Amino acid sequence: MTSRVRLPAHINPERYKILLKPDLNEFTFTGEETISLVFDKPVKQITLHAAELEINQVCCFAINSAEAEKISYDKKAETVTLTFPKKLPAGKSELKLTFKGILNDKMRGFYRSKYEVGGKVKHLATTQFESTDARRAFPCFDEPARKAIFDVSLMIPKGTKAISNTIETAVKEHESGYQIIEFAPTPKMSTYLLAFIVGEFEYIEEERKKGKKVRVFTTPGKKAQAKFALDVAIKCLNFYEDYFGIDYPLPVLDMIAIPDFAAGAMENWGAVTYRESTLLVDEERSSTGNKQWVALVIAHELAHMWFGDLVTMEWWSDLWLNEGFASFIEYLAIDYIFPDWDIWTQFVGTEMADAFELDSLKNTHPIE
Repeated sequence: MTSRVRLPAHINPERYKILLKPDLNEFTFTGEETISLVFDKPVKQITLHAAELEINQVCCFAINSAEAEKISYDKKAETVTLTFPKKLPAGKSELKLTFKGILNDKMRGFYRSKYEVGGKVKHLATTQFESTDARRAFPCFDEPARKAIFDVSLMIPKGTKAISNTIETAVKEHESGYQIIEFAPTPKMSTYLLAFIVGEFEYIEEERKKGKKVRVFTTPGKKAQAKFALDVAIKCLNFYEDYFGIDYPLPVLDMIAIPDFAAGAMENWGAVTYRESTLLVDEERSSTGNKQWVALVIAHELAHMWFGDLVTMEWWSDLWLNEGFASFIEYLAIDYIFPDWDIWTQFVGTEMADAFELDSLKNTHPIE
């Protein structure tokens, strides 16, 4: 079944170099991209995932450069096929594209999120790519096993902040009112774990061992509610590094509170996005139950930094193992950090009860 929906196996990406420019007024974005490819055999066509994108220019650099003579979209399959005048040779090549897309209001792909500050409506741009929506932000091989390195740059209005999976390495002045923020290369990773966030943010941070930073970003006026999350994140990272015996590999861990967010949170490697209610805590008003929920969600997402991000399922049929493990080990971490909560009693009443409820039905579904 999966073979019918997968891209051809003889073309594989090694590295993406991406520059995106979001427009927070018109809710559109433009992009430039170079994909380093390996062809296992000569090819005349290259098929990529792309949804709600319009590709303008395509050129492939192998031994010689060649422009695509035809660009064909398959909306149902969410793919685009690039046809070249003659076969491109086997081996390494570079595919360069320019494109444009929509900052949609569907809370998937590269989308816009609305919030208010002082009675004034504001917007930020953010991403949600799991499971198959990276293709809404840039043409790509949008399958979990097609891991690659990503070099991300974001062209943003002055006065806004850009966040991606890694630490920023350069800020360059551009045309009037814009800056280009360049980020360090990511580890080799899946497309669904990439993230771009652009908007007006404030944040708090703390430095861990070896100079690695943990930061929590909020929309203006809410950073006072980020202290609990910052404290839990640092303790979780320390616990997991000891438990897994593998250091967290990135120089920064960012956690970002997003006003409009479909899920509870998303484990983008190094740039975890959250619904505001699963990250922010008012120390004076929030209940212990609310703190426990926030702590468990953080522990769940940070477990994915290893189990899911560092090691990833080959195909979506094995996602249950990724999520099942994180749903278990979040309790192990929080029990260690907050022993007075006796959190395992809640595991029995929530996680196990939910699983047994499904298993009790006559029409229960198989895990795989």
